[in-house]
Amino acid sequence: MPKSLRGKCLVAAKHLRDPNFYKTTVLIVEHNSGGAMGLVTNRPSGILVRQALTGVVNLPEIADMVYVGGPVEPAALFLLHGVSGLSTDEPAVAPGLYLGNGNETFEQILLKSFTSEPRLPIRVFSGCAGWGPNQIEGELGRGDWHVISAAGDLVFGEDPYSIYDLSLDRVRQANTFLPPTRQNPELN
Repeated sequence: MPKSLRGKCLVAAKHLRDPNFYKTTVLIVEHNSGGAMGLVTNRPSGILVRQALTGVVNLPEIADMVYVGGPVEPAALFLLHGVSGLSTDEPAVAPGLYLGNGNETFEQILLKSFTSEPRLPIRVFSGCAGWGPNQIEGELGRGDWHVISAAGDLVFGEDPYSIYDLSLDRVRQANTFLPPTRQNPELN
């Protein structure tokens, strides 16, 4: 296992039935001796970003959803974006993926994204996933998660419901001993 999983995606194994992580892909944004923090990338909440930020930021009528980042701190909002040069306090989580920090950066990135053509990649999350020291290592040891490199399409994909299947396909490509998923298994 790599020293740090920062910038990797965890893909829930098929046997993982925890309702918080069933069929999820989680981007790990921090991992060190104190534990790990991640954001579930494929669970839209049904709440619009502009609704969640009413009275805080005046946003245009855009239909972007807030995503459920995980069960920890559900009232906290996190911003993941692909706008280089704005989050200077921390290095990129992965190539082209940045965690917005601070209210000014949050507002600046949202406004820039919603008013640019083409739209800049962003995703707003409510809550996060968290693991205590050595907890994620234990879950990996049990085979609860597969680890793959993070990529923009696993975070900013237009169809969040396809991200898990796309992630599993990448796991299979990296581990050729797993059979490919068949769209129509009855054709075998």
